[in-house]
Order: sequence, then C-alpha cells, then structure tokens
Amino acid sequence: MSTTISNPNEVVTKALLRFVTLPSRERAALITLDNGFDHTKPNSFGPGGLASLDAAIDEAVAAAPKFIAITGKPYIFCVGADITAMPLLTEREQALELGRYGHKVFRKLKDSAVPTFAFINGAAMGGGLEVALHCHYRTVSSGAAALALPEVAIGLVPGWGGTQLLPNLIGIAPAAQVIIQNPLTQKTLKPAQARELGIADEIFEPADYLERSMAWAEGVVDGTVTVTRPEIDRDMWDGVLFFAKHQLDERLHGAVNSANKALELLALAKDAAFTDGTAAEDEALADLLMGDQSRASLYGFDLVQRRAKRPAGAPDKGLARDVNKVGIVGAGLMASQLALLFVRRLEVPVVLTDLDQARVDKGVGYVHAEIDKLVSKKRLDPGKAAKLRSLVSGSADKAAFADADLVLEAVFEDLGVKKQVWAEVEKIVRDDCVLATNTSSLSVSEQAAGLAHPERVVGLHFFNPVAMMPLLEIVRADQTDDATLATAFAVGKALKKSSVLVADRPAFVVNRLLTRFLGVVTAAVDNGTPIPVADAALDPLGLPMRPMALLGMVGPAVAHHVAETLHAAFPDRFGVSANLGRIVEAGKRGFTDAEGNPDPEVLALLEVGSSPSTADELRDEATAALAREIRLMLDEGVVADPRDIDLCMILGAGWPLHLGGVTPYLDREGISEKVTGARFLPPGVANAP
Repeated sequence: MSTTISNPNEVVTKALLRFVTLPSRERAALITLDNGFDHTKPNSFGPGGLASLDAAIDEAVAAAPKFIAITGKPYIFCVGADITAMPLLTEREQALELGRYGHKVFRKLKDSAVPTFAFINGAAMGGGLEVALHCHYRTVSSGAAALALPEVAIGLVPGWGGTQLLPNLIGIAPAAQVIIQNPLTQKTLKPAQARELGIADEIFEPADYLERSMAWAEGVVDGTVTVTRPEIDRDMWDGVLFFAKHQLDERLHGAVNSANKALELLALAKDAAFTDGTAAEDEALADLLMGDQSRASLYGFDLVQRRAKRPAGAPDKGLARDVNKVGIVGAGLMASQLALLFVRRLEVPVVLTDLDQARVDKGVGYVHAEIDKLVSKKRLDPGKAAKLRSLVSGSADKAAFADADLVLEAVFEDLGVKKQVWAEVEKIVRDDCVLATNTSSLSVSEQAAGLAHPERVVGLHFFNPVAMMPLLEIVRADQTDDATLATAFAVGKALKKSSVLVADRPAFVVNRLLTRFLGVVTAAVDNGTPIPVADAALDPLGLPMRPMALLGMVGPAVAHHVAETLHAAFPDRFGVSANLGRIVEAGKRGFTDAEGNPDPEVLALLEVGSSPSTADELRDEATAALAREIRLMLDEGVVADPRDIDLCMILGAGWPLHLGGVTPYLDREGISEKVTGARFLPPGVANAP
C-alpha cells in the first residue's frame, strides 16, 4: 500500500481476528472492527483501517475455518470511509488509489472460497455497508441505529462496490432509492427495512444477536438453513433509471454531479463484469473527490457534524439554569408545535395560555392528538404517551406561569403585542425565569426594553415545521446575560436542535438572506419578468425548491411582514413588493398555484412594469445580492464566522450540501470577489486544491 494516501491523524479501526469454536466443534473466524473508542466515535476505514482488515482476512482465509464473519464493536458496525482524510487528497492519483485499495481489500470477502458473513450489529453507513455487501450472507440486529449509502448527499458515490453489488442483490428500483433518493432526502434504512429489501438475509434481536448469527451462519454452511434472494428483473432496469433521471432533473435540474454519476454507475451494473464496474467506480470517485462539489459537500457535512455540536460563542454550560417547567404564550399552530417539542424532549410540565379558554383547549387538544398519532405509528409506547399527555395543560390565566423556569412567546409578529405580553408575564414569574421570544425578525432588545430584568430575555427562533427543522437561532439581545444565554443553549441541546448564536439584527440570518434573495425575484416579476422565467432562474444552483414554492411554504403574509421589517432597517437593499401586498390582501398562497403554475387570479391582480430580466440576469443579480448581504452581516457581527452563515442556510433553509451552504458557491463562481472584493473562505477549505 502506497503511503501517498496515508493520514497521520487517522483513528485506525483495527480488524481484530479471533477463532470461535462452534457447537459442531469446528472453528469459525470472527473479525471485529474496533477503533478502541466507545460508540460516540464510530468505526471508519482510512488507509490504516483497510490495511488491518486486509491482513485479518488473509490470516482468516489461511486458517481454513468453517466460515469467516465480520462484525463491529457495540452499537457500531462501521460508518464508512474516514472522510476527515479526504481534504488531504491533493492529486487525482491519490483519490484513484484510495478507491482501488478499498476494492482490493473488500473483494477478498466476495471472492473467498471460505463462506463469508457480515453480522451487522450496529450502524452501517457507506463503506461499512459496502464491506457487508461483499460478504456472501448478512444478518442485521434489530437494534442497529441506521443503514445507508449516503455518499451522494456529500458529493460522492458509493465507491467501494455499492453501485454494482446492491442493484444485483435487491433490484434496480430499491437500489436507486437507497443510493440516490434516500441520501438526497436525508433518509436511512431501519433494520427491518433492510431485511425486507433483502440487504440482510435474517434479522435477530440485540440481546443474543451474535450467538444467534453464529448459529444461523453454521446452519447456512451445513445446508440446514436456506437463504432465498429476490429475482432480479433486468427488463425494467433501463425504464427505472430513465424515470429516476427524470425525477432528478425535475428536482435538481442536473446541478448535483454525484447524483448524475450514480445513475451512470447503476446503469453499468446491469450487464458489466464486476471488475469493470468497480473500475468505473474508481474513476468516478476520483473525479468527484477532486471536484469542487464534493469538497463543498464535505465542508458542509463537517459543519453539520462538528461545528453544530460546538456552537461558537456559547457561554460556559455550567452557568445554565435548570428548566423544570415551561410556559408558552399562545396556543396557535406554532405554539402548539413548540409545546409538543418541549414536552417530548424535556419531559417537564408545559402550560399554554391564550386569550380565551376555547383557544387554549384547541392548542392542548392538538398536542394530545399528536401524541396519540405517535402511539399509532409505534414511535411512542402507551405508557410514555400517557405521561406526556399529563404534563401538558392550558389556562387562560397567565398566573399559571408563576413557577415556570422558562416562558416562550409565540404570538402575532407585532412588536407592540410582544412588549405587552412581556410586561404582563414579568409581573407573574420569578426574577430568574428566562423569557424567550420566537420572533422571526423583530428586535429582541426592543422587546426587553422597559422590563425590570431585561437581562433574562433571549431570542429562540425556531423554524417551521418545528419537529423537523434542526436549526435554532439563539439571539443575544443587548442586555442578555451569560446565565440566560447558557440556559438557552442547554435547552436547545435538550430539544436536539443545532443552535447558532446570532446577534440581535433584523431577521437574524436565515430570514434575512431568504428575504434578500426572494426580494430580487419578486422585484423582477414586478418589473415585468414572466413568473416562469423568474421561478426557474436559480435552477442551476440545485436548490431544494424554487422561489415561488418557497414563498408558498413561508406564506405571503409572513414574507411580506419580514420584508417590511427589513425595509424599515435597510431601505436601500430591501424593498416591499406592492404585488406581494395584493396577494396577501387577496388571501392567495403566492404567485403560483399548488402545481407551480402561474395563478390566473393572481395574474389579474398584478401591476407589472416593462423591464423584464432574462434568467441569467436575474440569477446574477440574486447571487450578487446574497454575496453583498453576507459581507454586510459579517461586518455587523451577526455571526462569528462565514461558517455559521453556511450552517444556518443548510439547517434552517435546507440549502444543499453540494453548495456547502452558500459561501463556497459564491467563492467558487467568483461572485464573492467580484461583488465584495474578497472570498469568504480561504482557498482549499471548501473547494478542490
């Protein structure tokens, strides 16, 4: 093995070989993957790990056991290639060598004359699942956390046999789902799904998983256990991939290189010899690893996996106060979603208030109904559900907040209304009760002004839908103290949100950038650009949804309100569309209907000019506006670093990893330097060397 792809910082996953005596008195070889740490630091394959596995397989084969099995340390099988080493690759030949070495080692399991088994005892991702696919047979523990081939989501492809083995094991349609669709929608397989698809031949409970897997494997070798596999339909292969490509083009408009390359490799798997297919994987992996999209994706992945867990600017967690009761002002949909989140994650009493008992009852009823749905979907057991229902209550009297440790408001987005709420609440709660606002754009400092204890007011900006969106923007107001801020971060962590500290500036990060971006698009429509042209102008970026769909999801009224807030703060850059105001007055969902076509009733309302833009002109203007706004936000200290901008856009706006959020794209296209005079990130951080 060449040292050209060595990683001096690799945490080597060792392949520990031992020989086990079976009930028949014959011996089996068991290889356990273990990097020496607990489950919080999963097994992965770097050059050192591959070398260890290579040697273990050779030793096992030489001993001529009854069978060879590979498994993982507790809770973890293997989560794939060591992606921390990928930025160290500076030449295509190094990337090519890494792919070839993985194929060489894994293929020994496939080509072995001794039967090989994978006992997937825990999480198996990427190369971890691929090494299992090379084995002749597989079992899976019902307690395994997740199984997936997530490479397409980080700008790569399954490059160690996955694109060739999986479709020939389970069929092209489910393989395309696992390799392309699931990564792009951030889905993984549960063990039962893996068994149903045929990825695993058998499933066992965790308690005696290894013992039962060993006995099952001996039965397979002896012929007392029969393994059946689905028949592969090759007649439908081309049609499935044609449909998959159509879906990708419709959604991503050809913008994601890894998805396109995965389709090509899946097509090759239909008839190609395995050696030819894996050679094509090597070439594809090398091309992608040395491309900008994969580097941007790996940068974004690192933000989500590492920076999100260590928020910049968070105070000492030891300053955080305990939160044993939560009050929520409001009982509408957003407030009710928040109540459900708090009671599920914190398991403390949560009380909602509103203007009258009918609204309160409706909010509490919503939470109870959602808990019941979780039971019906078997995501919550009845005993836990009963406990959670008992913790949620409501009252039309804010006196119910008297013993609360945190009160969160989710009322109408009006500064006067919110100030009135806090004036009332402050008279009731203890002096150390944290007061949190879920405002999407209004000043937290202005909400706190005039209160006796403004230091305990903080912004907790959640994103809709609350249960699904991982970002929490934590807003430090002018007088917010460290204890309040530490409590906010502790609560965010308990709620399983990724928290980013933002300064108290209008609309914070995500809404400010989305409003700037949407403002350019709506202004173009106001000036006479046809709606379909404006809507498709950003397609080359491969964003998760087009501008008009985004407007419909956010809601024209909310978008209009945020635009007004930002216009008041920055009138030179943020306009307020009169046409959007007309849409709000008419109660319409946006410029388009549910199918994305221009709404004839809306078209009749619009007053447009005679200065239309082309798609290219609009795209240039929108991306330049983003670059300019990000530079201003960094100058204002809205966040500590451009990485926090990208983290917010990935987690709060769903901007794809292949863009790295937003700043790597602006740097890569030269927009940052053209508009602001400098890159946002140093060269090589999120782009190919």
